[in-house]
Amino acid sequence: MKLVYAFFGLLLLASCGSKTEKKMEITESGVGGLALYTVRDEMSKDPKGTLKAVADAGYQYIEAAGYDNGTYYGMSPTEFKNYLNELGLEPRSSHQGSISYENADQQIADAIEAGFEYIVVPVPPMGMFTYDFETRTMGMNGTTETLIEFLSVVGEKASNAGIQLLYHNHDFEFKVDGDGVTMVDRILSETNPEHVNFQIDLFWATAAGADPIEYFGKYPGRFKAFHVKDRDADGNMTPVGKGEIDFKAIFKHAGHAGMEYYLAEQDNTGDQSPLDAIVDSQKGLQAIVN
Repeated sequence: MKLVYAFFGLLLLASCGSKTEKKMEITESGVGGLALYTVRDEMSKDPKGTLKAVADAGYQYIEAAGYDNGTYYGMSPTEFKNYLNELGLEPRSSHQGSISYENADQQIADAIEAGFEYIVVPVPPMGMFTYDFETRTMGMNGTTETLIEFLSVVGEKASNAGIQLLYHNHDFEFKVDGDGVTMVDRILSETNPEHVNFQIDLFWATAAGADPIEYFGKYPGRFKAFHVKDRDADGNMTPVGKGEIDFKAIFKHAGHAGMEYYLAEQDNTGDQSPLDAIVDSQKGLQAIVN
Protein backbone atom coordinates (compact mmCIF):
# COMPACT_ATOMS: atom_id res chain seq x y z
CA MET A 1 0.00 0.00 0.00
CA LYS A 2 2.83 2.39 0.79
CA LEU A 3 4.16 1.85 -2.74
CA VAL A 4 0.80 2.74 -4.26
CA TYR A 5 0.60 6.08 -2.49
CA ALA A 6 4.30 6.83 -2.85
CA PHE A 7 3.78 6.44 -6.58
CA PHE A 8 0.96 8.94 -6.53
CA GLY A 9 3.15 11.40 -4.69
CA LEU A 10 5.71 11.21 -7.51
CA LEU A 11 3.00 11.29 -10.14
CA LEU A 12 1.50 14.50 -8.85
CA LEU A 13 4.75 16.29 -8.39
CA ALA A 14 6.13 15.47 -11.95
CA SER A 15 -27.57 19.14 -17.57
CA CYS A 16 -29.48 17.22 -15.27
CA GLY A 17 -30.67 18.36 -11.89
CA SER A 18 -32.80 17.38 -8.93
CA LYS A 19 -35.29 19.10 -6.72
CA THR A 20 -33.82 17.20 -3.78
CA GLU A 21 -31.26 19.20 -1.87
CA LYS A 22 -29.27 17.39 0.79
CA LYS A 23 -28.72 19.43 3.94
CA MET A 24 -25.07 19.38 5.00
CA GLU A 25 -24.19 18.61 8.59
CA ILE A 26 -22.66 21.67 10.20
CA THR A 27 -21.27 21.81 13.72
CA GLU A 28 -19.70 24.62 15.72
CA SER A 29 -16.24 23.15 15.24
CA GLY A 30 -16.35 22.55 11.50
CA VAL A 31 -17.77 20.53 8.65
CA GLY A 32 -17.02 17.51 6.52
CA GLY A 33 -14.00 15.28 6.39
CA LEU A 34 -10.41 15.14 5.22
CA ALA A 35 -8.76 12.60 2.97
CA LEU A 36 -5.55 11.87 4.86
CA TYR A 37 -3.68 11.44 1.59
CA THR A 38 -3.37 15.24 1.72
CA VAL A 39 -1.16 14.95 4.82
CA ARG A 40 0.46 11.63 3.95
CA ASP A 41 4.02 12.77 4.67
CA GLU A 42 3.02 14.17 8.06
CA MET A 43 1.08 10.97 8.84
CA SER A 44 4.16 8.88 8.08
CA LYS A 45 6.25 10.90 10.56
CA ASP A 46 3.77 11.65 13.35
CA PRO A 47 0.38 10.06 12.78
CA LYS A 48 -1.13 10.90 16.16
CA GLY A 49 0.06 14.49 16.14
CA THR A 50 -1.16 14.95 12.59
CA LEU A 51 -4.58 13.52 13.37
CA LYS A 52 -4.87 15.96 16.26
CA ALA A 53 -4.07 18.79 13.85
CA VAL A 54 -6.79 17.51 11.52
CA ALA A 55 -9.30 17.54 14.37
CA ASP A 56 -8.15 20.98 15.49
CA ALA A 57 -8.69 22.27 11.96
CA GLY A 58 -12.38 21.42 12.32
CA TYR A 59 -12.77 18.20 10.35
CA GLN A 60 -15.41 15.80 11.62
CA TYR A 61 -14.22 12.57 10.02
CA ILE A 62 -11.37 11.16 7.97
CA GLU A 63 -10.56 8.89 5.10
CA ALA A 64 -7.44 6.79 5.61
CA ALA A 65 -4.82 6.24 2.95
CA GLY A 66 -2.30 4.34 5.00
CA TYR A 67 -3.34 0.72 5.27
CA ASP A 68 -0.32 -1.57 5.35
CA ASN A 69 -0.25 -5.24 6.27
CA GLY A 70 -3.10 -5.13 8.75
CA THR A 71 -2.33 -1.73 10.27
CA TYR A 72 -3.39 1.86 9.74
CA TYR A 73 -0.41 4.20 9.99
CA GLY A 74 1.37 1.67 12.17
CA MET A 75 -1.59 1.21 14.50
CA SER A 76 -3.78 -1.85 14.79
CA PRO A 77 -7.32 -1.28 13.49
CA THR A 78 -8.68 -1.10 17.05
CA GLU A 79 -5.92 1.25 18.24
CA PHE A 80 -6.52 3.51 15.25
CA LYS A 81 -10.28 3.60 15.86
CA ASN A 82 -9.83 4.30 19.56
CA TYR A 83 -7.42 7.15 18.95
CA LEU A 84 -9.78 8.74 16.42
CA ASN A 85 -12.54 8.45 19.00
CA GLU A 86 -10.38 10.27 21.56
CA LEU A 87 -10.03 13.14 19.09
CA GLY A 88 -13.70 13.20 18.15
CA LEU A 89 -12.94 12.07 14.60
CA GLU A 90 -14.97 9.42 12.80
CA PRO A 91 -13.35 6.76 10.58
CA ARG A 92 -15.55 7.10 7.51
CA SER A 93 -13.66 5.40 4.67
CA SER A 94 -10.32 3.86 3.77
CA HIS A 95 -8.45 3.79 0.46
CA GLN A 96 -6.93 0.32 0.19
CA GLY A 97 -5.11 0.12 -3.12
CA SER A 98 -3.40 -3.17 -2.33
CA ILE A 99 -6.68 -5.08 -2.17
CA SER A 100 -6.82 -8.26 -4.27
CA TYR A 101 -8.86 -11.42 -4.57
CA GLU A 102 -6.43 -13.14 -2.22
CA ASN A 103 -6.47 -10.59 0.60
CA ALA A 104 -9.93 -9.05 0.22
CA ASP A 105 -11.47 -10.93 3.15
CA GLN A 106 -8.72 -9.81 5.53
CA GLN A 107 -8.69 -6.22 4.30
CA ILE A 108 -12.46 -5.98 4.63
CA ALA A 109 -12.28 -7.42 8.16
CA ASP A 110 -9.56 -4.93 9.14
CA ALA A 111 -11.55 -1.99 7.75
CA ILE A 112 -14.60 -3.07 9.73
CA GLU A 113 -12.54 -3.50 12.90
CA ALA A 114 -11.22 0.05 12.43
CA GLY A 115 -14.80 1.32 12.30
CA PHE A 116 -14.93 2.31 8.63
CA GLU A 117 -18.25 2.43 6.83
CA TYR A 118 -16.71 2.32 3.36
CA ILE A 119 -13.73 0.62 1.77
CA VAL A 120 -12.52 2.37 -1.38
CA VAL A 121 -10.66 0.94 -4.38
CA PRO A 122 -8.60 4.03 -5.33
CA VAL A 123 -7.17 2.78 -8.65
CA PRO A 124 -7.54 -0.35 -10.77
CA PRO A 125 -6.08 -2.99 -8.44
CA MET A 126 -3.71 -5.92 -8.79
CA GLY A 127 -1.21 -4.16 -11.04
CA MET A 128 -3.78 -2.95 -13.58
CA PHE A 129 -3.11 0.76 -12.98
CA THR A 130 -0.60 2.38 -15.33
CA TYR A 131 1.15 5.73 -15.62
CA ASP A 132 3.06 7.00 -18.65
CA PHE A 133 5.83 9.26 -17.34
CA GLU A 134 6.55 10.68 -20.80
CA THR A 135 2.99 11.87 -21.45
CA ARG A 136 2.01 12.11 -17.75
CA THR A 137 -1.17 10.16 -18.36
CA MET A 138 -2.90 7.57 -16.21
CA GLY A 139 -4.59 4.48 -17.56
CA MET A 140 -5.28 0.81 -17.05
CA ASN A 141 -3.54 -2.34 -18.19
CA GLY A 142 -6.37 -4.80 -18.73
CA THR A 143 -10.00 -4.72 -19.68
CA THR A 144 -12.93 -2.89 -18.17
CA GLU A 145 -14.62 -6.27 -17.86
CA THR A 146 -11.79 -7.47 -15.61
CA LEU A 147 -12.18 -4.44 -13.35
CA ILE A 148 -15.96 -4.77 -13.23
CA GLU A 149 -15.68 -8.45 -12.30
CA PHE A 150 -13.27 -7.62 -9.49
CA LEU A 151 -15.46 -4.84 -8.11
CA SER A 152 -18.53 -7.05 -8.30
CA VAL A 153 -16.93 -9.97 -6.46
CA VAL A 154 -15.25 -7.87 -3.78
CA GLY A 155 -18.26 -5.58 -3.48
CA GLU A 156 -20.49 -8.52 -2.66
CA LYS A 157 -17.98 -9.75 -0.10
CA ALA A 158 -17.96 -6.31 1.50
CA SER A 159 -21.75 -6.04 1.58
CA ASN A 160 -22.09 -9.46 3.14
CA ALA A 161 -19.55 -8.47 5.81
CA GLY A 162 -21.33 -5.20 6.61
CA ILE A 163 -19.30 -2.53 4.81
CA GLN A 164 -19.79 -0.76 1.48
CA LEU A 165 -17.40 -0.77 -1.49
CA LEU A 166 -16.70 2.36 -3.54
CA TYR A 167 -14.56 2.94 -6.61
CA HIS A 168 -12.61 6.22 -6.84
CA ASN A 169 -12.10 7.79 -10.25
CA HIS A 170 -9.29 9.75 -11.84
CA ASP A 171 -9.53 11.28 -15.31
CA PHE A 172 -8.91 8.27 -17.55
CA GLU A 173 -12.14 6.51 -16.54
CA PHE A 174 -14.08 9.27 -18.33
CA LYS A 175 -12.41 8.63 -21.70
CA VAL A 176 -14.62 6.92 -24.27
CA ASP A 177 -13.67 3.51 -25.61
CA GLY A 178 -14.03 2.21 -29.14
CA ASP A 179 -17.77 1.94 -28.67
CA GLY A 180 -18.05 5.54 -27.46
CA VAL A 181 -18.70 4.51 -23.85
CA THR A 182 -16.72 5.62 -20.81
CA MET A 183 -15.37 3.28 -18.17
CA VAL A 184 -17.42 5.17 -15.57
CA ASP A 185 -20.59 4.43 -17.52
CA ARG A 186 -19.62 0.78 -17.88
CA ILE A 187 -18.91 0.38 -14.17
CA LEU A 188 -22.11 2.11 -13.06
CA SER A 189 -24.36 0.35 -15.57
CA GLU A 190 -22.85 -3.12 -15.17
CA THR A 191 -22.46 -3.38 -11.39
CA ASN A 192 -25.07 -3.98 -8.73
CA PRO A 193 -25.71 -0.80 -6.69
CA GLU A 194 -26.26 -2.99 -3.65
CA HIS A 195 -22.58 -3.91 -3.77
CA VAL A 196 -20.66 -1.31 -5.81
CA ASN A 197 -20.91 2.48 -5.86
CA PHE A 198 -18.70 5.52 -6.49
CA GLN A 199 -16.55 8.03 -4.72
CA ILE A 200 -16.41 10.81 -7.30
CA ASP A 201 -13.27 12.92 -7.36
CA LEU A 202 -14.58 16.29 -8.54
CA PHE A 203 -11.13 17.56 -9.58
CA TRP A 204 -10.43 14.62 -11.87
CA ALA A 205 -13.97 14.55 -13.27
CA THR A 206 -13.65 18.25 -14.12
CA ALA A 207 -10.16 17.77 -15.56
CA ALA A 208 -11.59 15.08 -17.85
CA GLY A 209 -14.27 17.47 -19.11
CA ALA A 210 -17.10 15.55 -17.44
CA ASP A 211 -20.09 17.22 -15.79
CA PRO A 212 -20.69 15.63 -12.37
CA ILE A 213 -24.28 16.91 -12.27
CA GLU A 214 -25.07 15.12 -15.52
CA TYR A 215 -23.71 11.88 -14.06
CA PHE A 216 -25.82 12.35 -10.92
CA GLY A 217 -28.88 12.57 -13.12
CA LYS A 218 -27.87 9.56 -15.19
CA TYR A 219 -27.02 7.36 -12.20
CA PRO A 220 -28.95 8.74 -9.22
CA GLY A 221 -27.95 7.45 -5.82
CA ARG A 222 -24.64 5.93 -6.96
CA PHE A 223 -22.19 8.62 -5.78
CA LYS A 224 -21.90 8.03 -2.04
CA ALA A 225 -18.87 10.26 -1.46
CA PHE A 226 -17.40 13.42 -2.95
CA HIS A 227 -13.70 14.20 -3.04
CA VAL A 228 -13.79 17.99 -2.90
CA LYS A 229 -10.56 18.95 -4.61
CA ASP A 230 -10.31 22.37 -6.28
CA ARG A 231 -8.67 23.27 -9.61
CA ASP A 232 -7.17 26.61 -10.52
CA ALA A 233 -7.03 28.32 -13.94
CA ASP A 234 -3.78 26.54 -14.77
CA GLY A 235 -5.19 23.11 -13.95
CA ASN A 236 -3.34 22.80 -10.65
CA MET A 237 -4.75 21.56 -7.36
CA THR A 238 -5.52 24.27 -4.83
CA PRO A 239 -7.32 24.51 -1.46
CA VAL A 240 -11.09 24.22 -1.60
CA GLY A 241 -12.61 27.57 -2.55
CA LYS A 242 -9.39 28.92 -4.09
CA GLY A 243 -10.07 27.47 -7.53
CA GLU A 244 -12.69 27.52 -10.26
CA ILE A 245 -14.89 24.48 -9.58
CA ASP A 246 -18.45 25.53 -8.68
CA PHE A 247 -18.88 23.27 -5.69
CA LYS A 248 -22.00 25.09 -4.49
CA ALA A 249 -23.79 24.17 -7.72
CA ILE A 250 -22.61 20.56 -7.45
CA PHE A 251 -23.65 20.25 -3.79
CA LYS A 252 -27.18 21.37 -4.65
CA HIS A 253 -27.53 17.97 -6.31
CA ALA A 254 -25.96 15.99 -3.47
CA GLY A 255 -29.25 14.34 -2.53
CA HIS A 256 -29.87 13.13 -6.07
CA ALA A 257 -26.28 11.95 -6.31
CA GLY A 258 -26.73 9.82 -3.18
CA MET A 259 -23.89 11.60 -1.39
CA GLU A 260 -23.47 10.47 2.22
CA TYR A 261 -20.21 12.26 3.03
CA TYR A 262 -17.64 14.59 1.52
CA LEU A 263 -13.90 15.01 1.97
CA ALA A 264 -11.46 17.79 1.22
CA GLU A 265 -8.38 16.50 -0.57
CA GLN A 266 -5.34 18.14 -2.13
CA ASP A 267 -2.76 15.69 -3.42
CA ASN A 268 -0.16 18.38 -4.07
CA THR A 269 -0.13 21.59 -2.00
CA GLY A 270 2.78 23.20 -3.83
CA ASP A 271 4.66 25.80 -1.79
CA GLN A 272 2.04 25.72 0.97
CA SER A 273 2.41 23.20 3.76
CA PRO A 274 -0.28 20.50 3.81
CA LEU A 275 -1.24 21.42 7.38
CA ASP A 276 -1.85 25.02 6.32
CA ALA A 277 -3.70 23.90 3.19
CA ILE A 278 -6.17 21.79 5.17
CA VAL A 279 -7.06 24.81 7.30
CA ASP A 280 -7.84 26.79 4.12
CA SER A 281 -9.83 23.88 2.72
CA GLN A 282 -11.90 23.62 5.90
CA LYS A 283 -12.85 27.28 5.45
CA GLY A 284 -13.69 26.51 1.83
CA LEU A 285 -15.93 23.62 2.82
CA GLN A 286 -17.79 25.80 5.29
CA ALA A 287 -18.40 28.39 2.57
CA ILE A 288 -19.86 25.68 0.32
CA VAL A 289 -22.32 24.20 2.79
CA ASN A 290 -23.37 27.33 4.68
